[in-house]
Amino acid sequence: MTATQTHCPYCALQCGMTLTPELPTRLGMPGVRLEPAEFPVNRGGLCAKGFTAADLLDHSDRLLTPLVRKEAGNRDSPLREASWEEAYERIVTAIRDSQDRFGPDSVGAFGGGGLTNEKAYALGKFVRVALRSSAIDYNGRFCMSSAATAANRALGIDRGLPFPLADVAEARTVLLVGANPADAMPPSMQYLDAGRANGAKHIVVDPRRTNTANGAHLHLQPLPGTDLALANGMLHIAIREGWVDEDYIKTRTEGFDSLNKANSYWPERVERMTGVPEAQLRETVRLLATEGPSMILTARGAEQHSNGTDTAQAWLNLALALGLVGKPFSGYGTITGQGNGQGGREHGQKADQLPGYRKLDDPAARTHVAAVWGIDADELPRPGLSAYEMIDRLGAEGGVKVLWVLASNIVVSAPHSNNVIDKLRKLDFLVVSDIFRSETADLADVILPTAQWAEEEGTMTNLEGRVIRRKMALPPPPLVKSDLTVLTELAGHLGRGEFFSDEPREVFEELRRASAGGIADYAGITYERIEDEQGVFWPCPDEAHPGTPRLFADGFPTASGRARFIRVDHRDAAELPDSTFPYVLTTGRNMQQYQSGNQTRRVRALNVALPEPRAELHPDLARRHGIADGDLVELRSRRGAATLRARLTDGIRPDTVFAPFHWPGANALTNPALDPHSRMPAFKACAIALRKAEERSS
Repeated sequence: MTATQTHCPYCALQCGMTLTPELPTRLGMPGVRLEPAEFPVNRGGLCAKGFTAADLLDHSDRLLTPLVRKEAGNRDSPLREASWEEAYERIVTAIRDSQDRFGPDSVGAFGGGGLTNEKAYALGKFVRVALRSSAIDYNGRFCMSSAATAANRALGIDRGLPFPLADVAEARTVLLVGANPADAMPPSMQYLDAGRANGAKHIVVDPRRTNTANGAHLHLQPLPGTDLALANGMLHIAIREGWVDEDYIKTRTEGFDSLNKANSYWPERVERMTGVPEAQLRETVRLLATEGPSMILTARGAEQHSNGTDTAQAWLNLALALGLVGKPFSGYGTITGQGNGQGGREHGQKADQLPGYRKLDDPAARTHVAAVWGIDADELPRPGLSAYEMIDRLGAEGGVKVLWVLASNIVVSAPHSNNVIDKLRKLDFLVVSDIFRSETADLADVILPTAQWAEEEGTMTNLEGRVIRRKMALPPPPLVKSDLTVLTELAGHLGRGEFFSDEPREVFEELRRASAGGIADYAGITYERIEDEQGVFWPCPDEAHPGTPRLFADGFPTASGRARFIRVDHRDAAELPDSTFPYVLTTGRNMQQYQSGNQTRRVRALNVALPEPRAELHPDLARRHGIADGDLVELRSRRGAATLRARLTDGIRPDTVFAPFHWPGANALTNPALDPHSRMPAFKACAIALRKAEERSS
C-alpha cells in the first residue's frame, strides 16, 4: 500500500502526516491510517485534533450530494437531494436575475482561511472575472488583518513569522502577547520547551493564566483592551533606562523622533491603566533588552480589537527600538491561526487585494494581473467592502443580494451573530459550500458538498511563510466535487469558462505568474521544489532563488529600505464596562476544538474531552453572583445573550470572563466595532453582565 505524505487540515502549523490506505470506510470509500511525519515544523508531533483528523473523512454527517430547498425561493421549506445540474441551474439563475436587476456588485462571495492557495486564488479571480463584482472578502479578516496591516506599514511586508519556527528555540527571551500556543498549536510548544530547557525566559501577556502562561518566567495579566498602553509603557522604560539600540535606530529605521521621547506612558500610569505591576513592566523590558537574542510574538489576543492595528504597531515599535528585527534568532512576529491564513490573504480573497499581495487600486498591479488573466485592466472592479461591512449590508439597498460562502461558518465565527443571522435571512439567495451542514448552511438555498483535505491537491502557506503541498491520498465520494471544479463549471455556465481551470497544478502555475514581482512572490516555487525541499519560503522570485526563510537581515522592503516607527496612542476599548454591563468578556480557543467547531464538534474523542463550552470566571466574581463550579451562567451584552456552564479558576482576572468561540453563543455577545485601518472587529473585549441561570430541562 502506497503512503502519502501530506499535512494536517487544521491550524497554520500545517504539521506533516502520513496517510496509508486501509479497508473501505462507512461510506464505501477507501479508508486511511493517519500517522505523524518527521516534517520540519512538527518533527513527528501532532495534537489531538491532528491525530483524529481522518475521523471526518468517512463521517456519517458528510455531505455527499448537493441539497436544494424543496420549494425554490422558500428557505423555510426542507432541503432535498439534487443533481449538480439542478443546483447549478438555481445558482446561475439567481446570479443573472440579481445582476440584471441590481448590477454586478449585488452578487458576492465570502471565502475561508482554510482554502488552498489555488482555491483562494481562483475564488478571487472568479468574483472579479466571472461575476465582474467587487464583493469578496473572507474570514481571515477576522484573524490576521490587524497584524498584517501593521507589518505592511512598518516593515513593508506581511509574513506572520519572518523566520522559521525553529528559531524560537534559540531565543533567550520570548515575549508572547495574547498567544496561547499550548492550547491552540500544541506541537509548537516543543520549541518553547527546548528554549526553556536551555535557560531561556518566557513572558506571557494574557488576562488568563493559560497552559502557556503556566510555563512562563513571568505572567502579565492586563485588562483586555489595554495592550497598546502596556507596549507604550515598556517603550517608555526602554527609552528612559537607555536600553534602546541607538545604532540600530540610526542605521535601520526612520521615524523614531515621532514617538516623542517625553511620552506620557510612565510606568505608574500604565500600571493604573492595565493592572500590570510596574515591577513586571521593568523586568520584561530588562530581559528583552539585556538577555537576548529576544523575540516579541503577538497573536489574536492583542490584535482582535477596534485598535488592533495600532496595538500591533506598538509592539513593533518596541521591537524596533530594542534593535531586535532582522537579527539572528531575534525579532518580531505574529502567529497565524488558520491553516492557510497566510496564503489565503496573499492571493486575492481580500476585498482590496490581487494575487501576490498586490493592491487592487494600484494601476500597475491591475495591469500586471489583468495581463496574466487575459482581460483588460479596466474590466477589474474597484476594491469592495471588508468582511463584516459586507455582511452588515446583505440584502440592503446597494448591498449583496446573492452570496456564496465557501469553507466558512459565519453564523458562529462572525461578531454580533444575531445580526449576521438576520442579514443572511434577508438575502435573495444563499449558497454554501462545505464538508458538513453548518449553522450557516442551514440558512442556505443551495448547499454544495466539497472535497476534504485528503481528497485534493494543492498548496498551503504555513505560519512561517513556508509553501507546502497538500496531496491527495484518496478520491472524494462519487458525487462530491472539489471547489476548483465547482468554480470552473460555474464560470462556464456564466460564459467565462475559458478563463478557469480545475487542475491544481495549472492554477498554481498561473498563480506563480500573477504573483511575480509582488510582495508575496511565488514565481520561483514549483510543486517539485516544494517536494524536494520540504517547502519553500516566499518571497522566491525565480527557480534559482533559494527562497527566504529569514527576512530583514539586509534591509526592509520599504521605499527607503528602513523600518518605520509610527506613533500610536492608547484608545479605550470600543465598549467599556458600566453599571449595567460591569464586566469584560474576552473570547478565545480551547485545545480540543477548532474555529467554529463545524468539524471538531463531530469528532467523538474531542467531544469526550470537552463536550460543551465553559465560561471561565474568577471565584470571587462567581461568589458575588451565587455561582458554583458547573452551574449554568447567562452572559448578556448589548447585542445578545448566551448560556454556558461555569468553570471557576483563579487564573483569570476577577473583572473578566472568558468564553470559547467554537460553539454558537460567544459571538452573539461580541462587538462588531471595527479597527479603522484593518476593519478587524473587536472580538476580545466587550461589556457584559452575568447571572446564574436555570438548569436546562432534560
